[in-house]
Amino acid sequence: MAKLRRETHTAFSEAPSLRLRAAWLYYNQGMTQKDVAEKLGISRSTVIRLLDEAMKRSDVQIWINEGIEDFVSLSIDLEKAYGLDEAVIIPTGSDKVGDIAKGVGLALGQFLSEIVPDNATIGVGWGRTMTASLSSFRPPRRENCKVVSLLGGIVAVHQTNPLDYTWRLASALGAECYMFLAPLLVDSIETKRALIEKCGLSTLYALAENLDLAIVSCGDIGPHSTSLSEGFISKQTLDELVAAGCVCDTMFNFIDAEGRSVDHPINNHAMSIDLDTLKKAKHIVLASGGAHRATAIRATIKRIGCNTLITDEAAARALMELSSGDATASARKSDSIVGKHDA
Repeated sequence: MAKLRRETHTAFSEAPSLRLRAAWLYYNQGMTQKDVAEKLGISRSTVIRLLDEAMKRSDVQIWINEGIEDFVSLSIDLEKAYGLDEAVIIPTGSDKVGDIAKGVGLALGQFLSEIVPDNATIGVGWGRTMTASLSSFRPPRRENCKVVSLLGGIVAVHQTNPLDYTWRLASALGAECYMFLAPLLVDSIETKRALIEKCGLSTLYALAENLDLAIVSCGDIGPHSTSLSEGFISKQTLDELVAAGCVCDTMFNFIDAEGRSVDHPINNHAMSIDLDTLKKAKHIVLASGGAHRATAIRATIKRIGCNTLITDEAAARALMELSSGDATASARKSDSIVGKHDA
């Protein structure tokens, strides 16, 4: 999939964050206008207009205005460290889980309003962050789009129901909607297989093999876990997952710090598209925030990859600390191997 482009709304192209980002890449990173256009997914003419606007607003003098440099630099560092196409970072205004989810969700909704193309098959996950994105999701009507739910729903009405999010997103786009009409958890592998093979869910799995765009979130495994707070798993199950090394819930797939599925029955009983299938998507958007979720975000990236990460500053800085730790550990391992050879 080509670099996602923001061409649908001129207003977004003139947004301060994009204008300053273009200026930073051009003046401080030494990129050409063509390179900046490709990096940001916009046309070269838009880059020229953004740079001109930055000069008129005095954003560009000898330096980018005070306070901007660290923020844009953090985004670029994050992209390099984790192999991202783009990192969208919002300021951390509160350490409350709900406030973080709302802030990151609003950024996700604005981002999706601009980049969903015609003729796209879009897979969507669930969570508080994704539900929050609906309040800022204002896309134009798209042609021939399909929105596919990537996991089952729940019988009781909850604030974060996967099926509800899928339906509302598809309705806003004017897209076909493919609902994962199954419970989030079943009692056995046999029941799961029967639902897929005999109850029409195989269509969803086939669509999931060829996604143009996957939109997912991830949660940490702890007292603020969405799965626990919404009653999807019990405290006993949570404790068992932690004991098995779980640090992350990505679309009700429970994984460890290296992105590997933990050894627990819940991973076989969840009605959810497998993460190894999800990673085949042409472009993956991961939205999650909060420093407490940095390990979960890192684990998810390790497992499925990520093209666009939408997060907050606290999570971004925590992710960079984790990356530095990875680099240090890798260097020590390399030195150890060299030492053995020298010996």
